[in-house]
Amino acid sequence: MQLHSSIEVGRLAHHMWTEKFDLHSHSTNSDGQHSVGDVAQMMSDSDVRCWSLTDHDTISGWETARTAADAHGLVFIPGVELTCMPGLQADANILEQRNQERASDSWHLLAYFPTIEFHSEQHKQFKAWLAPLGEGRIPRMMTMVEKLAELGMPVDFDAVLARAGDSVGRPHLADEMIKSGYVETRQEAFDKWIGDGKPVHITRPKPSIVESCAAVHAAGGITSLAHPLYYCVDTDALVPFCLESGVDAIECFHRSHSDAYRFQLWSAAKDSGLSVTCGSDFHGIMYNQTPGRMAVPTATLPLSVKNSMPSLDETEHQS
Repeated sequence: MQLHSSIEVGRLAHHMWTEKFDLHSHSTNSDGQHSVGDVAQMMSDSDVRCWSLTDHDTISGWETARTAADAHGLVFIPGVELTCMPGLQADANILEQRNQERASDSWHLLAYFPTIEFHSEQHKQFKAWLAPLGEGRIPRMMTMVEKLAELGMPVDFDAVLARAGDSVGRPHLADEMIKSGYVETRQEAFDKWIGDGKPVHITRPKPSIVESCAAVHAAGGITSLAHPLYYCVDTDALVPFCLESGVDAIECFHRSHSDAYRFQLWSAAKDSGLSVTCGSDFHGIMYNQTPGRMAVPTATLPLSVKNSMPSLDETEHQS
């Protein structure tokens, strides 16, 4: 990690670090390339020991993931990545610095359930709360397919759904557009047609961060704000918002974050009493991504996450 002062080096040198956790990954149940079992295998191969599957707006992979984790000697933490309404307006200065027209039209909240019992009342209640989020993706996708047809780019709606597991999304539509010859890459599909604010994009109803935190907490879980870089909000505004909204942690250590931004977020979260999480946000090797290898200061991980892996030896990870 590249740091910028002797003070920063000093602050980090007194913390234990670990690469044993990867708390953000996706499978074919949402927009990932690989099956749940293959993701577990790759996590193990990357020396991850505590893994969370966090598919978008679906928990259908939990039981398969636990079985696969057991087979590979991994500790599995049931998780999900919730699509929420933006919590704060994007900062115009940050948008300009990053040469962006607009920020994402959604914020993503990671939810973790280290102690949940499958098929318990808490599990059933959260699954019932979550169901409309996943179901809302289907009419939205149907409308987007109709808009593409109006623009002279018909695609087969059933073919788009067939590409998805239990949570259809824009990447699946992009792949069908590639197959039909309308675009060459997913990025081109997003940049020209289906990205936020583009001609085919449709915004669907989403819960607020506050509502999502309340639902997760009611089921005994904890929350972490995913990849804050994407939201173009100043850290000085982001951290108080998280505290006021009931967010338990911030995903400071994400593959999209520079070393400087990771340190800035981690320092602000630590000083405010928020925990931090880490995640590769692994979607697949076709995106030149690898699971694991996300160093995080052990002491600032959420307590319930650390407790799920009691064999963690902090002393061997001192920086």
